[in-house]
Amino acid sequence: MALTRRSYWALAVGSLIFRLILICFSDDLNLGSRPEVATPVTSLRRLAEGYWLKNSSMSPYSGSMYHGSPLLLPVLGPLTIKRVEGLPSHLFCSSIFIIIDFITAMLIRATGQKLMSTNHQSLQRLNLSCVQETTGCTNVGDLASLIFLWNPFTLITCVGSSTSPIDNLMVVLAIYGACSGLPSLAAFGWVVATHLSLYPAILVIPVILLLGYGPDVPPSKLFLLGKSDESGSDYPSDKTSSKQRSKDGSPIYLFSWRPALCFILWSLIWSSYIFFLSFISLKEFGGLSEMMKKTHGFILNVEDLSPNIGVFWYFFAEVFEFFRSFFLIVFHINILFMLVPLVIRLRHRPCFLAFVYIAIMSMLKSYPSVGDSALYLGLLGLFANELAEMRFSFFLLCGYFGISLLSPVMHNLWIWRGTGNANFYFATGIAYASLQTVLIVESVSTILKHDRMLRNKLTA
Repeated sequence: MALTRRSYWALAVGSLIFRLILICFSDDLNLGSRPEVATPVTSLRRLAEGYWLKNSSMSPYSGSMYHGSPLLLPVLGPLTIKRVEGLPSHLFCSSIFIIIDFITAMLIRATGQKLMSTNHQSLQRLNLSCVQETTGCTNVGDLASLIFLWNPFTLITCVGSSTSPIDNLMVVLAIYGACSGLPSLAAFGWVVATHLSLYPAILVIPVILLLGYGPDVPPSKLFLLGKSDESGSDYPSDKTSSKQRSKDGSPIYLFSWRPALCFILWSLIWSSYIFFLSFISLKEFGGLSEMMKKTHGFILNVEDLSPNIGVFWYFFAEVFEFFRSFFLIVFHINILFMLVPLVIRLRHRPCFLAFVYIAIMSMLKSYPSVGDSALYLGLLGLFANELAEMRFSFFLLCGYFGISLLSPVMHNLWIWRGTGNANFYFATGIAYASLQTVLIVESVSTILKHDRMLRNKLTA
């Protein structure tokens, strides 16, 4: 059943009010100390420490406390020291994060509307409008934005003293800019997201594909097949013209180099601007070399082995120092090995490819948090129509719910009660990674089955 506009906005505003209520109890919840919520890279408490160090004429990276961007210090730093008697300590920062979450949700909604419009036009060109009539057509923009706003992972990240909402906003901004054909906006989101947490650098591939090809459509060979069927032959008589023209004569699947080159140019401009501002901020404390070493270098070297919901900390706490460099390369290059096969198979669906990349980097990054999962679970709603037949949906839902309950329990048994050990908590991390693996595999498999279904209907 489709949501009315009034119902949608009631739910959206309700999520914001619910966040405000949670903020009132944020000191009692103490989510900022949870390793599932705040990491050494995204912790707001560490940011406050870095801001204090800088105000004391010391490097914000001294003492190995702060490992985030120096540009966040003048933005969020002053808000961390403001206090109002009788109100939560990080009230102002949490209020900013509520606004950021809302903007992110609206960008997801707008992206979903563009995907729906493009998909509808593609099916009309293929004379497959009956697919939407038989399977139904969910408003994926509204659904995805509401999933993001009401996701428990998003809620606890918003009130949990973590800067993850800013990272998520920049990633969504890059995807939205690419879907809208705005290279400057896409470049800004991608550059800032990469600057903040490094791993979004791999999103350059789907962003360029989105700018070059446009939003997700069925495979190009379906348009060629439709053209050949219309002409009454098994194969098109003119391969060049049929590849360039759809049934209604409009161009299809021609990669547009102009927006891609504009994106590269704007990326260089924004990167120069980011580096310049960072240099100005740290010119008295070691400059850019200090920043790169303490931010991206910290992420790649996995220097902090405090427990989190990932798998890096346990492995590198146990591995011999002699083999550490080797396994660092193996773990990080594991992400790169998946990029090329996926882009070859999913190049016609760059937005879905971006979702898969985000899920992979959330699973394999050195300092993951539930804020990373909140983003890709929200983006998953953008493909609700194509993934309607996905298997193990109930299993995945129960798995995420179970891990969310077991993880803090195991951490408490190990750290505070002393009745467990590191294996208890690491087991939840392994289960969490396994769930994400199943989600990625099943979603990719289902989207490919959906494309095969369209081909079968076209040839029937």
